[in-house]
Amino acid sequence: YLNPMNLLCFGIAKEIIGTANFVLSDDASITNVADLKQYLRQTYPEFHNYKDFQVAVNQAFAEDTTPISPTDEIAIIPPVSGG
Repeated sequence: YLNPMNLLCFGIAKEIIGTANFVLSDDASITNVADLKQYLRQTYPEFHNYKDFQVAVNQAFAEDTTPISPTDEIAIIPPVSGG
């Protein structure tokens, strides 16, 4: 049995996935932020247009090597453009 991984989605990530709270039930191969980004790009090809989207783990911006688990609070944060 695999524990579901809960993702919070903001901005364009919310629009791409279609919800603000996304439950990722097939998390067997997702052990770090890089795995999650790869999964999102494979599952939602529109993420390829946003190379700079960030992932926060437990309310802190995370590097690709940051480990993640179903007990973590994980947020998908799109790039912010300024003007």
